[in-house]
Amino acid sequence: MRKNNVDALHFRKHLKWSLTIIFLVSGFILTLILTFSIGPVNIPMSTVFKILFHFPKSWPDSYESIIMDVRLPRIILGALVGSGLAVAGCAMQALFRNPMASPYILGISSGAAFGASLAIVLGISLGISVFVVPFMAFTFAIITVFLVYNIAKIKGKVPMETLLLAGIAVGAFFTAQVSLIKYIAGEELRSIVFWLMGGLWASSWDKVAVAFPLILLGTSVIMFFSRDLNLMLMGEEHALDLGINVEIVKKIILIFSSLVVAAAVSVSGIIGFIGLIIPHTMRIIVGPDHRILLPSSCLVGAIFLIWTDTLARSIIQPIELPVGIITASFGAPFFLYLLRKRKRISGW
Repeated sequence: MRKNNVDALHFRKHLKWSLTIIFLVSGFILTLILTFSIGPVNIPMSTVFKILFHFPKSWPDSYESIIMDVRLPRIILGALVGSGLAVAGCAMQALFRNPMASPYILGISSGAAFGASLAIVLGISLGISVFVVPFMAFTFAIITVFLVYNIAKIKGKVPMETLLLAGIAVGAFFTAQVSLIKYIAGEELRSIVFWLMGGLWASSWDKVAVAFPLILLGTSVIMFFSRDLNLMLMGEEHALDLGINVEIVKKIILIFSSLVVAAAVSVSGIIGFIGLIIPHTMRIIVGPDHRILLPSSCLVGAIFLIWTDTLARSIIQPIELPVGIITASFGAPFFLYLLRKRKRISGW
């Protein structure tokens, strides 16, 4: 009898998870369909469908260029960055057992900002490659993680508290260097400020090709360790008792979370709030089990950034707002509403 009750609970849980994923996937597909037609040039959804699936041509040449060369790579890049930041934020919150942890907690954003600012001010992106700024941002993001990890490592182990403090210290150092570069930037100050605000206005198929494999690899590995993250939430000693090699899991999660964040930041600049609000919001909605929390955060992160970017490029035409302004403006009040609604429920 007890076994039957347990089986019924498992069935209901997995049914709920399946319905959640189906609902979110449907929302993601609907988001793609709708946002393709929204912009300074409104293109009917029927025309968008015909362009995407190569129907016999019956539209202006400009429509095809707008969809295939501008909006499609931008929307795909938005989905990649949004999903990557949400998954990395979720993983960091689990590692630090702190719902206020974000994917930038190890100083990754500060390191990336320093690399990008250095590239912009020195002008090394001119005449060499348009990818030098993203390359420098990615390189310094990885260097930052390497420094933070090695500073925090004690006798082969990495205490989370020490890692956090090392991340704050190294991040503060790179933030100071970015301030110095901004002070001496001159005419390039505007470019630095725009990059720091974050945005997808420079999206291209080349950037999609760069970000896609890195973000896909990182998010896939993190999701593979969802059960381990569940056990580590109970405490490292408890996870060790259950046969989890805690130090190895921490290294893997840190490496691949950092890879995802570095790839996302390098192609979009610093877009805040997604890695903080999306995992926490989905934890309230679907629960703390990372087997459903990670994929749901992935999908909602993609949906959220696509819509905020669409709003950023449409709200004050022809001027385009940095998407980071939109994510914070809409994300913060909604986040506070959810916290207030669930304030009597203990835990996170």
